[in-house]
Amino acid sequence: MKVLLVYPEFPDTYWSLRHAISFLGKRSAFPPLALLTVSAMLPASWERRLVDLNVRALKSSDIEWADIVFATAMLVQKDSLRDVVGRCKAQGKRVVVGGPFVSTSITGIPEADHIFVGEAETTLPQFIEDLAQGEPKRTYQAAERPPLSTTPVPDFRLAELKRYSAMSVQYSRGCPFNCEFCDIIEIYGRVPRTKSNPQMLTELDALLRVGWRGPVFIVDDNFIGNKRNVRRLLPELAEWQKEHRYPFALFTEASVNLAEDDALLADMQRAGFGRVFLGIETPVEESLKEAQKSQNRGNLLESVKKIQSYGMEVMAGFIVGFDNDPDDIFERQINFIRDSAIPLAMVGLLTALPDTQLWRRLEREGRLVGETCGGNNTNCSLNFVPKMDPAQLIEGYKSIMRTIYSPAEYYQRALDSLAWVRQAVNPATQNTFSKTNLAALARIVFKLGIRDAERTEFWRFMRHVLANHREKFEQAMSFAAVGYHFRKLTEIYCS
Repeated sequence: MKVLLVYPEFPDTYWSLRHAISFLGKRSAFPPLALLTVSAMLPASWERRLVDLNVRALKSSDIEWADIVFATAMLVQKDSLRDVVGRCKAQGKRVVVGGPFVSTSITGIPEADHIFVGEAETTLPQFIEDLAQGEPKRTYQAAERPPLSTTPVPDFRLAELKRYSAMSVQYSRGCPFNCEFCDIIEIYGRVPRTKSNPQMLTELDALLRVGWRGPVFIVDDNFIGNKRNVRRLLPELAEWQKEHRYPFALFTEASVNLAEDDALLADMQRAGFGRVFLGIETPVEESLKEAQKSQNRGNLLESVKKIQSYGMEVMAGFIVGFDNDPDDIFERQINFIRDSAIPLAMVGLLTALPDTQLWRRLEREGRLVGETCGGNNTNCSLNFVPKMDPAQLIEGYKSIMRTIYSPAEYYQRALDSLAWVRQAVNPATQNTFSKTNLAALARIVFKLGIRDAERTEFWRFMRHVLANHREKFEQAMSFAAVGYHFRKLTEIYCS
C-alpha cells in the first residue's frame, strides 16, 4: 500500500510567523506532528510520502503515486483541506480525513471516503484491519480517550527538517480547567493524560538521530495540566539535556498558575525551557469570571514577572469581546501588554468555536452569526453578536494591534523583555553564529535596517541591544524578525 500523507496549507495569520521565519530561509514553523504520528501507526510494509503544503506544493504525480490519501486539519485549514480532498477524489483516490476540524465540525467533508472523529490510537488499527478484509467503514469514532502509552514515536524521518524553524513533540493531552471558549477540553477532555518519561526521552533520542538541533516545541495545550506527572518528568528531562549537551531549546504552553510553583519553575529552567505561552486573555476580572478562567486569579502582572525571573520569555494570548468588557478594555489591554514586557502578544477577537460551551450558550441566546467560523480570530470578523457595539469592538481591536505592533512600542517591549528575563542556563539558547544565523542576520539588517520605512526604530533598537544586551543578541534579532511579521499582518488586517 502506498500512503500519501497531506497536510493542508495555513492561511497567512499572526500564528504562521511566515514573514519572520523567511529570514531563516525556512518555509514553516513546525512539521505536521499528527501525520508523523499517524505514519508511525501504519503497517511497516506500507510505503509513505508526506506532502506539507506549507513547505511545498501538492503535485498531481504525488496523488497519482498513492493508493490511499490521509489528511488532517485544524479549523483554520478547512478550505485547503477541502481543496486537497477534491483534488484527490478527482483522481479516483480513497481519502481518509481526521483531526480537530473534522472532529468538531458541524458540516464535515462529504467527499471523503472515511472520517475519523476523535483520537486515532484505537480507531486507526481497526480501520487497517477492516481495509485488509475489504470492509472499511465510513466513520470511525473513538469510543474513549486513549492512554498515551499507546502512542508511537512520531515518524520524524518523513519531515523535510531543513524547511522548518522548530520541531515539535507532545507530552500530554487535555486540560483540567473549564474555560468557556476553549475547544481543547471538548476534544481531549479535562483529565490530562501524559506519556511516560521513557516515551518522551525516546522521542528526543529520535529527534537527535534524524539530525535535529535547536528549538523544540512541546505542543501540549497545558504542559502543567498534570502537575504530578510533569514533576516526575522534568528532572529526567534536565538530566537528558545535560548528558547530550543541551541540543534542544524547549518551549511550551502552560496555564498562568505556573507562577505559583517555584519548584516547578526551577525544574523547567534546569530542563532548558526558554519560552512559555500563557493564556492571559484579559486583565478584567469580571471577564475572566465570565470565561470561567479561574486559574487566572491573583495579580497577573506579577505572575508574568515571576515566570520571566526564571529565564523564560513569556508569550501570551489576549482576547477582547467578552460580554463584561468595559468601554476602556482596549486601553487596559495595551497597558497590560506594555507593563508586562510581552513582545509576542497574540490578541484576538472572541470567537465561538464549534461545540464549545461558549458556542452552546450563544446558540441558546440566539446570538450566533452564520453556520460556523473560520478559525482565525485576528481577521476582524465576528461570528456572534457581542454586547458591545460591533463596530466599536472591531475598531478597538484594530487600535490595540496598531499600537502594540507599531515599531516604537514593540521594540521597547522587546528591550524590556531582554532586561527582565534572566539569561537562560541552556546553551542551546545562547548566541551561536552558524552560517544559517549569519545569513538570517544579513537578511534582517538588509530588510529592516535598509529597506524598511521604519529603519530608524530598528537602528535605535540595535544600539540599545549592543550597549546593554550583547549576550542576548540572537534573541534580540529573533524579536526583530517576529515583530516585522506581526506588523505586516497588522497592516493587512487592521488598516
